[in-house]
Amino acid sequence: MSIINRTIIFFLGVFIFLTTFVSAEELKKIGKFKDWETLVLIENNELTCFAQTKPILQSPKSSNGREARLFVSFRPNDKVADEISTTSGYEFNSQNSILATSGKKKYKFDIAQDGFAWILSNKVEKKMIKTMKKGSRIMVTAYNKSGSQTIDHYSLLGFTKAYNIAKKSCTQL
Repeated sequence: MSIINRTIIFFLGVFIFLTTFVSAEELKKIGKFKDWETLVLIENNELTCFAQTKPILQSPKSSNGREARLFVSFRPNDKVADEISTTSGYEFNSQNSILATSGKKKYKFDIAQDGFAWILSNKVEKKMIKTMKKGSRIMVTAYNKSGSQTIDHYSLLGFTKAYNIAKKSCTQL
């Protein structure tokens, strides 16, 4: 199974968790740090640690319960670190770019599949993480299948702590 497919399956599992009950053995909340939280997922003896957050503001306002998230993940079994991904709670329009913007810095998500988007370059992900550690807010601009634009505003308060604990959790377990 490809890493992208495994990642999609992982995030779909997390997404389902967020809306239903999952036993504590599978997903463990490590802590909440202002607007971010750290979770650890152990599934089929494979460990995934991640920091995640929900938008503090959505434009247009979400009336349909659109579940947007921003993630930074670590999967030591797959030798994956600092993987940034996002979902806006819908299938993305393939004709438009998905961009994260913080101040004057812009980062393009290269892959969009099954309602999630990823950055291909780990070098770009590391730059974005540095920006996130220094910033106070990051916005993800995307387009749904009908071409309507959405902008999800994420607070970066608590990001550094949630990120560091997610990283540490996947190197110590």
